[in-house]
Amino acid sequence: MKNIFTYLIIICFISIAFAQKDLLQSGPMVGYSQMREVALWVQATKPADVYFIYWDKNNPSVQYQTYVVETYPEDYYMTTLIADLVEPGITYEYQLYINDIPIELNYRTEFQTQKLWQWREDPPSFKFGIGSCAYINETIYDRPGEPYGGKHHIFKTIYEKAPDFFVWMGDNSYLREVDWHSRTGILKRLTHDRSHPLLQPMLGSMHHYATWDDHDYGPNNSDRSFWAKHLTREAFQLWWANPSYGVPGAEEGIATYFEWADCAFFLMDDRTYRTPEHRHHTKREMLGEDQIEWLLDALTASYAPFKFVVIGSTVLNPDPLGENYSNFPDEKNYLLEMIEKEKINGVIFLTGDIHRGELTKIERENSYPLYEVTASPLTAGVSRYDQNIARVEGTLVHDRNFALLEVTGPRKDRTLNIKMYDADGNERWSYSLNENELKVNRE
Repeated sequence: MKNIFTYLIIICFISIAFAQKDLLQSGPMVGYSQMREVALWVQATKPADVYFIYWDKNNPSVQYQTYVVETYPEDYYMTTLIADLVEPGITYEYQLYINDIPIELNYRTEFQTQKLWQWREDPPSFKFGIGSCAYINETIYDRPGEPYGGKHHIFKTIYEKAPDFFVWMGDNSYLREVDWHSRTGILKRLTHDRSHPLLQPMLGSMHHYATWDDHDYGPNNSDRSFWAKHLTREAFQLWWANPSYGVPGAEEGIATYFEWADCAFFLMDDRTYRTPEHRHHTKREMLGEDQIEWLLDALTASYAPFKFVVIGSTVLNPDPLGENYSNFPDEKNYLLEMIEKEKINGVIFLTGDIHRGELTKIERENSYPLYEVTASPLTAGVSRYDQNIARVEGTLVHDRNFALLEVTGPRKDRTLNIKMYDADGNERWSYSLNENELKVNRE
């Protein structure tokens, strides 16, 4: 009888394990964080009822539940749920349930709410990661020859570094020829890429924010003329649990804004309003007038010591080759001139796209220097092109990479430390800035 009982228990565990594998396609992924709510994303394999149970890490006896949502085939069985029974400044653990079956995961499953520090104490320290250009191989649809993607263990390395959140700066997937022109192709590509096993611990253990660049927006070098941008925008909304999609005056795009502690993040859309590359007898724009004016308004309204402007294309490199902002000189000059004229403090650009890592610094006669951290690629091919006369010496990385940025120190004396790592977790360079180095007198 004892042997039969043991056998039944084993069969039960095996059945549950197969049920879990059969129900979960990708995720869970932790999305945006606010003081009173956090977004949690998941993709099932079939129509199913999904929900999350979560609890204060230091008080696991009291548990909370999100509402129950049914997944549908037209959305590729994905959904975003909201954990809204939370309090500020707490780290929560969570468990995913699909059809009332608890999904057991062998990695950290945590999220955190923003801390209520204002008027009470110094802002908290925090650490975040940035990266771009994540190519996931699929032989049948890849270009012939040597696989373009590689060193996918970089996702495991990022997970082990345990930043509070990660900012995806574009080319987060690479749509292929079979994908560009149909909703089915776009959603199949994103499902394939999001399901990579090495990516799952990173998705489920830290918060994620994203903007896009050409390869997850459309074809290579794509612009405002791409006829299916309404399909990729819909897919972006399904795939990323951002605070919003579009900003006032530029609602057609996917730009968004968020704060972490005392810092501000402006995630810009460099594709929806972009002038085609070979149109020269028209106003040439990368971000577009409405989005630029929103950015300038928001920057001037912000008191953040560091204002991180995230753009898929590189910004400060004066070399006009490639897709950088120097190919749109009037708009670029206007943005940089207005940052100076409006005496906006603390601006730092975070960019991707160019398949190399580096730090760029532009000296300004009447203001503080402007800096740009470029982290690219995560897993796509590495470029050997390296022209940039404004690069800080010793910061060129011709390898798969990501950067970690850490903000520490008391209010009005915050320090930003930037470190770039390769896929194996080796530090390639480090650079520090104090907020008072990025200030002008606004009076």
